[in-house]
Parts: sequence; structure tokens; C-alpha cells
Amino acid sequence: METRKFNDVAYFQVGIARKYMRRHNLTPLQFVERDKQYHILHFLEVGYEPFHLTGDEGVLNEIDEIVAEQQSSAP
Repeated sequence: METRKFNDVAYFQVGIARKYMRRHNLTPLQFVERDKQYHILHFLEVGYEPFHLTGDEGVLNEIDEIVAEQQSSAP
């Protein structure tokens, strides 16, 4: 990945992660634990191209849907 795109993706991930933490009243440590379980940052990296045009609320809603789906399918 070229440096500029890498920086853009990282900046995007940090911004969305902060908003996600505020939305769910999570500490950074709690977010890291949730990310380990649901791979939120990877989801943002893979989906960067469409997501960075979607708007933050839409991206946050997508994350909530993915987490809810994974929680409901967990044993």
C-alpha cells in the first residue's frame, strides 16, 4: 500500500474508532478488546474505498450491524 493511502486509511480508522468509542461509551482498552473480537479496524481498512465516501454515521451503523451479526451467530 502506498504511503499516502496508508496514512489516509489510518487517519480514517482513528477517526471512526474515536466516534465508535464515544457512541458506545468505551475506553480505548475496551475498544481494543472489541476490535480483537470483531476485527473492526480490519473491516474499516478493507472497506475504506466505499466507506470514506459514506459518511461517519453510515460507517458507524455498518460496524454496529457487523458486530450484532457476529454476536448473534456466536455459540
